[in-house]
Parts: sequence; C-alpha cells; structure tokens
Amino acid sequence: MTADVPHANPASRGTHHPGDATPFALGLLLRQAHWRAAAVMTEALRPLGIELRHFAVLIVLADRGATVQRDLAAATGSDKAGIMRVVDDLERMGLAVRRSVPGDRRVRAVEITPQGTELLDAAYVAAEPLADRLVAQLAPGEPEQLMDLLTRFAYPPGSEA
Repeated sequence: MTADVPHANPASRGTHHPGDATPFALGLLLRQAHWRAAAVMTEALRPLGIELRHFAVLIVLADRGATVQRDLAAATGSDKAGIMRVVDDLERMGLAVRRSVPGDRRVRAVEITPQGTELLDAAYVAAEPLADRLVAQLAPGEPEQLMDLLTRFAYPPGSEA
C-alpha cells in the first residue's frame, strides 16, 4: 500500500549547498554552523579539561546564581539524567556544588564555586582568538549582525530567554 504523499519536484529538493532555498535549508545551515562553532569551542575548552556541556552549565550558573537542576536542564537543553551527569562531573572537578533548598529536601540547587568561576574566565580567554578566527571571513559589522539575527531567531518575542 502506498500513501498519498505529494511528490516534490526534484529541482526543489534540498541540496545542502549554499543558497539552497528549500524548506529545510535553514535548519541544515544552522546545524552546519553549530557543528563548526562547537568544534572551535571544543578546541578551546580541551586544554582546560571540560567539555561544551560543562561549559554551558557553568555559564548558566555564573549568570543566574544557584539554580535547581530541573531549571539547569531546561536552560541548557539537557534532560534530567544528562544534567545530573554534568553536575556530577562539575562537582568531582570542584567547579560546582549542590546545596539543599530550604523547605524542600528533594530539590537541590547547584552553585558555581570560585574554582568554577576561575575556569570560566580562563575559558573565555582561551576561546576569544578561536572565536575571532571563526568569523574572520565576515565583513566588519557582520559578526554583530549575525549575533543579533540569531538571538532574535532563537529567542522570539514572548519566549523565555
């Protein structure tokens, strides 16, 4: 049995080439950009002994202060088990600590340690030249324009940032 599925014109299929105007082109392009940026940031973090997933949690903790694990999961796009593993790693490395939340023994808040803050600062210093290299082919003003466009795309009006 075959489904009644409309068939695309072969000329309108995604090609994964620059300038592709198919419905999936934006998602594919964003994915490729993510892989490229993640590779550069992974290179910057490797000498510091952390991974991007650790870095993402440290950024949230530095920005928000003590944060319950479920909110860390939401802020970093992790699931409950994944965030627990990351926080376990950060605790083992002395970069974060879990603390009880007054009034709810089941909930634990995660806090960045002074050592975690130092490592986060070192990560920014290590990443800066690599990040500059990542956007080196863009014209003056375009890196800021790209950041603005991606920020508005990722956080549309009315969404929680």
